[in-house]
Amino acid sequence: MVEPGMSDVHPVCVRFHAAIELIGAKWSGAVLQALFTGSHRFADIRAAIPGVSDMMLTRRLRELEDAGLVERQVIPASPVHVEYQLTQMGREAGPVLDAVISWSHRWIPVPAGATDDTASHPGVREPASQSRGNSRPSTQEIQ
Repeated sequence: MVEPGMSDVHPVCVRFHAAIELIGAKWSGAVLQALFTGSHRFADIRAAIPGVSDMMLTRRLRELEDAGLVERQVIPASPVHVEYQLTQMGREAGPVLDAVISWSHRWIPVPAGATDDTASHPGVREPASQSRGNSRPSTQEIQ
């Protein structure tokens, strides 16, 4: 028997839930945001994300790599170094992160002691799908 008012509640899509848990895990969004500027070494990513520990950054990079959003590339040099970059799947998350940035600027106050650095949230990126000829508008075009 359905309880009164419960028929209006839609079941949660399992894919949506998995995506939110992945992108919404602590530091995951920040890691993705840092990688939108290209391929970077671990130390550069860590420097771009205030407060993240080496252990947590390593964990998030591995999780995002396992999920297919980040790619780890070993550069054969002397000494060998490793760079991380977004995969196509990771790049296509750009409009989602842009929407979260827009939403946060409307509803989330700047935490005490923090500064709202505009360099940490540049203009909306071109959606990755546009490079394949999709004419979906950007977040800024919708507003």
